[in-house]
Amino acid sequence: MRQKHLELMVGIFVALGLAAFLLLALKVSDIASIGEDKGYRVTARFENIGGLKIRAPVTLAGVRIGRVTGIDLDPQRFEALVTLSIEPQYDRLPADSSASILTSGLLGEQYVGLEPGGMDDHLKNGSALKLTQSALVLEKLIGRMFTDAASREPPAKTP
Repeated sequence: MRQKHLELMVGIFVALGLAAFLLLALKVSDIASIGEDKGYRVTARFENIGGLKIRAPVTLAGVRIGRVTGIDLDPQRFEALVTLSIEPQYDRLPADSSASILTSGLLGEQYVGLEPGGMDDHLKNGSALKLTQSALVLEKLIGRMFTDAASREPPAKTP
């Protein structure tokens, strides 16, 4: 009987340890917040989203206020349609706010940065952000810099 009691206690201890580990893993990876989508959704169109991924942060003044919840291609306009989920406490964003795809650091992850506009109307569920700026692709910038430098002619020498 004592052996069964000991085995039961060890089993409970192992189960609690696994549950705690799973909870910690979900919190660290922020997967636990996927089902907790209580915010409102807005969309934005971009010509190029670079390496933007689903679940990338949406920030305002450097503060995370939401997440990217969807990335699709509009087959008529050939633009990326990005769906953003904004947390409900940030429901007073002006309707003419703009969205840019930014990079944290030189080679860091990409995220969506919002800049508030000046209108009295506010974004609501289903709104579309009209003013957007696509991602700056580092490879294109470097390539453009090299082609510009190569196309410059050396200054003419005067006799």
